[in-house]
Amino acid sequence: MIIKPEREKKMIFVTVGTHEQPFNRLVKAIDELKENGIVTEDVVIQTGFSTYEPRFCRWSKLFPYQEMAKNVEEARIVITHGGPSSFIMPLQIGKIPIVVPRQKQFNEHVNDHQVDFVKEVAQRLKNIIVVENIENIKETIENYEQITTSMCAGISSNNTLFNQRLEKLAENLIKKSS
Repeated sequence: MIIKPEREKKMIFVTVGTHEQPFNRLVKAIDELKENGIVTEDVVIQTGFSTYEPRFCRWSKLFPYQEMAKNVEEARIVITHGGPSSFIMPLQIGKIPIVVPRQKQFNEHVNDHQVDFVKEVAQRLKNIIVVENIENIKETIENYEQITTSMCAGISSNNTLFNQRLEKLAENLIKKSS
């Protein structure tokens, strides 16, 4: 008798970081995709200071670092806010994250630096998927494999160059906003 190994269950991991303003727009959009059966796999969300509490996804305000790393490792798709610490983690293990930058117009941050920053990273490094309009998150999740096939996954083999480029990008953005 041949015993087939149990198929690995995949999930989507969402992190909004630790910034003190809520990111309800992203948390609610993902919860609604799960509620409506658009997303059928498990979803784990780190909600941070968001006030919306997911009803259809597993969630916690914050995760210890080791659990965060485990969630990123186990996820089929990682969705983050536009903070570099959040989207670098999946890149370091060869995953292309979907990045939804926080926006000032929704009171998610003090300005739109995340929007500017992630657009620059996406244009120059081509290793993140930027979703500025939350209405596009469904389509991006549904077409994730297609979108990522031609992208440069990860940064692990080129950390120094990536960090230098990232540092230069941040310096240029700071100069622009001064």
